Amino acid sequence: MANGSDSIVGASPAFLDLMDQISRAAPMNRSMLVIGERGTGKELIAARLHYLSNRWNKTFQKLNCAALPETLLESELFGYEPGAFTGASTRRAGRFELAHEGTLFLDEIGTLSANAQEKLLRVIEYGEFERLGGTETLNVDVRVIGATNIDLPAAADAGRFRHDLLDRLAFDVITVPPLRARPEDISLLAEHFGRQMASDLEWLVFPGFTEEALAAIAGYAWPGNVRELKNVIERAVYRAWDGEKPIDAIIFDPFESPYRPGKPTEPAQSATGTGGPVNWPEGPEFDLRRIMASAEKSLVTKALADNRHNQRATARAVGLTYDQLRHTMKKHGLL
Repeated sequence: MANGSDSIVGASPAFLDLMDQISRAAPMNRSMLVIGERGTGKELIAARLHYLSNRWNKTFQKLNCAALPETLLESELFGYEPGAFTGASTRRAGRFELAHEGTLFLDEIGTLSANAQEKLLRVIEYGEFERLGGTETLNVDVRVIGATNIDLPAAADAGRFRHDLLDRLAFDVITVPPLRARPEDISLLAEHFGRQMASDLEWLVFPGFTEEALAAIAGYAWPGNVRELKNVIERAVYRAWDGEKPIDAIIFDPFESPYRPGKPTEPAQSATGTGGPVNWPEGPEFDLRRIMASAEKSLVTKALADNRHNQRATARAVGLTYDQLRHTMKKHGLL
């Protein structure tokens, strides 16, 4: 699943099983839950459930339940009448009215207040509600798809989520696998996002990734799942300057910098040190070129390790061009 895009990409067994479950669940005119870690593409799954259903030509409304305080959330869901609260000068339709005969996607549904949960349950069970400040009962036909990254059964057992609402939502539960359970899809997604970014940058062709870059991508844990992968790949393409060479610089942490605020730094060393002049070795055994070469090799070796052996990232870290770093590495037998 390509979070942040309108496409869904994958070929792993876990991904294909997910697609099969979605295809079977989509035509069912029932409320459902989409469960998954952050960044796995839950909104895309909800959209696929909608567009594969018989409601596909009706509206697909989306609302993040965690983005609004309780009072605003209820007015957003159910609408309000004039005078319902300070500033409510006109009637406004809520998301349920707007989603009539369509689908309403409620992201982070586990954050709903007890009062909002009760009202939501009533709409799902009876298809009716009142606007805030109103007395007229409105009837709607809306399919609700909720999404969350928390354990809703545990939240219900702890009294934070209504068991009866959970029962109504869980006609079927679609659990989206994290990226680490879909290792076969990582390179496919990387290529997909890379091509998209190259097109945005108006490159004539996308040169792909080096074997070293693909190994780094495959070996990363991806705690942010597809969303994080998309960001990392787009950053790598953007920083590659042009599309002439395969991309080999993969920056997992964009905050990493020797000048990062709050990062411990070693005190600067001057030519005279901190306690007086440097005691340079003397005599026939002193070889300045050998000492400088050894120090250069040591610094480059450490910089490579610090940057996960990503050569373009290492070059930037030590102030060299990519070709200069390659020359230095060859000189010291590091290639």
